[in-house]
Amino acid sequence: MATLRIDLYSDTQTRPTEAMREAMARAPVGDEQRFEDPSVKALVTRIAELLGKEDAVFLPSGTMCNQIAAVVHCEAGDEIIADRTAHILNSEAGGQAVLARATARMLDGVRGVYSAEQLEAVIRPPSRYAPRSRMVTVEQTANLGGGTVWPLETMQSVAEVAKRHGLILHMDGARLLNAVVASGVAARTYCEPFDSVWLDFSKGLGCPVGAILAGPKPFIEAAWRWKQRIGGAMRQSGVLAAAALHALDHHVDRLAEDHANAKLLAERLAQVPGLAVEPETVDTNIVLIDVSGTGRTAHEVHAALMERGVRIGALDDVRLRALTHLDVSRAEVAEAADIFAGLIGAAAAE
Repeated sequence: MATLRIDLYSDTQTRPTEAMREAMARAPVGDEQRFEDPSVKALVTRIAELLGKEDAVFLPSGTMCNQIAAVVHCEAGDEIIADRTAHILNSEAGGQAVLARATARMLDGVRGVYSAEQLEAVIRPPSRYAPRSRMVTVEQTANLGGGTVWPLETMQSVAEVAKRHGLILHMDGARLLNAVVASGVAARTYCEPFDSVWLDFSKGLGCPVGAILAGPKPFIEAAWRWKQRIGGAMRQSGVLAAAALHALDHHVDRLAEDHANAKLLAERLAQVPGLAVEPETVDTNIVLIDVSGTGRTAHEVHAALMERGVRIGALDDVRLRALTHLDVSRAEVAEAADIFAGLIGAAAAE
């Protein structure tokens, strides 16, 4: 197998830059659990201000952020409402059913975005026979929808319905800053109606690990107990917080480069016979590619690309997902598109 040269599998494949490593090495540290780590304290303060929330807690992963939010907000048997593609329902090993003991209500949104009318239609009236509708989740950006940016007006209308029914609003903000850069809407504006929100550092921001969950102080106090309970407590985690602080200073604006590179990839692949992509709807750094017109499965195409040094994830039998990020240059994206086109063209000739 060829050496992996261009990795478009996920933006989680980023590695810390030399400057980030230096920031981590210089970080002042202390016992995070005793609130004595100055780097973590600086990060928490900064994120609470950025997102417009009272407090925040630094956690090892975004999945832990989602699961802690669910277990704090919900009681056993409550219902979490989310789009069918949502990460919390599809990629967290059923954690909401195990930890929060909550059920799921799935909405069929468009590219991961559902409407206020769809939400209104599934909210259950009070009944001892039915689950209690409890937590409404929005994923910004919508990963499996293709990195879709939720329009602010849609988000606000969904929030209005949720609040009118007394429901909790939670934002999975794994790629929230991608949405901010793409739309020009401030993070605080997106987050204003939400009871809890989290931000990931280990995706487009290029950190090796870490996410942060924000909300009201009582919510964060309860989140700390669950952080301890499920093994998320850390000690001198300032080395990780320093990476996040460096990313906030140096890696946010450059997300626009990832978005431009994703559009380039989509435009190039849209010209290849047998491939179906939607370049006009590539909002951020995620490109979904349908290979059904090639006569090959996505897994076959993935394997063939790997043999040529390019990795793109296979979502199912017909779709691939490519993510641009800090560790892939524009020239490498163009090269990956050429390799992809050459592979499909050779297969067609055969």
